[in-house]
Amino acid sequence: MSHPLRTLGHVSVLREDAAATPALSRDAFLADAQRHRRELLAHCYRMTGSLHDAEDLVQETYLRAWKAYDNFEGKSSVRTWLYRIATNTCLTSLEGRQRRPLPSGLGQPAADPQAEISERTDTAWLEPLPDVHDAPGDPQTIVGSRESVRLAFIAALQHLSPRQRAVLVLRDVLQWKAAEVGEAVGTSTAAVNSLLQRARAQLDAVGPSQDDVLVAPESDEAKDLLAKYVNAFESYDMDALVELFTADSVWEMPPFDTWYSGPRDIVELSRFKCPAEHPGDMRFVVTTANGQSAAGMYMRNPETGRHEAFQLHVLDIKPDGISHVVAFMDPTLFEKFDLPAHL
Repeated sequence: MSHPLRTLGHVSVLREDAAATPALSRDAFLADAQRHRRELLAHCYRMTGSLHDAEDLVQETYLRAWKAYDNFEGKSSVRTWLYRIATNTCLTSLEGRQRRPLPSGLGQPAADPQAEISERTDTAWLEPLPDVHDAPGDPQTIVGSRESVRLAFIAALQHLSPRQRAVLVLRDVLQWKAAEVGEAVGTSTAAVNSLLQRARAQLDAVGPSQDDVLVAPESDEAKDLLAKYVNAFESYDMDALVELFTADSVWEMPPFDTWYSGPRDIVELSRFKCPAEHPGDMRFVVTTANGQSAAGMYMRNPETGRHEAFQLHVLDIKPDGISHVVAFMDPTLFEKFDLPAHL
């Protein structure tokens, strides 16, 4: 089954002509290059699966570009040049590193919601990406951009080798020509095509299919379902919560290494493992992440009575209900999403 990124053609509108860029001073170049920061962050995030790593790698990219600017000959656009530097910065960073999984990607079966759960702090888990709210207004561009950072797609990329990842992202997401990709990663066009073929085959096996389409987070349908989801938790109405999930729904919450399948098991987990016991113990602030509906959960601290950052929920919302929730138990993410540390 073909992957949606190969049929959208969504990023061609972002490409620049490779005409020579007029000479700039280092500082003027750096100031001008800042307009590409957001898309470079998304690129480094696709490569690494980590928001924190991506931020550091973008900084490293700009530092390398600033140092090497005297050698920039203007044979390509500044944007293309920055992408080359960012790609190789990511490849260097990924040497010897393990992939960043989600619990459902570890190869173990769905867990019993009443069994003990264990936290794996020695695993570098996949992280979510905050959305930018000043994206281009073209609908095709918006949909394509969302697909290229969707959590399931980023998780699937983690199954590829770093070089396969780079080739697939440059070819299928950024729509570069094979020769351009080869020049960027230091290999032949034939090698690029071979890497791309293997990467696509593996992605088709583990990634979201072309038919696996989510409801846009700004749609009335998604807003309504997210509001019901929030209300069910805040009112501690588990009977209402169970009705919101699809039959094959999945719940996972890194850094715990288990995952759960089906509405009954998901709600059973929430009932027996969640520290909340009463209506009002949990509160939410709605946001978006990875082009998807999301919400920050705040848990009441019994000692202070204050609701404190607890989990960031990223939801797959489909026309027939919620099919997947990743509840990231990392309060440091709240600042990245402009969410308060407490309510």
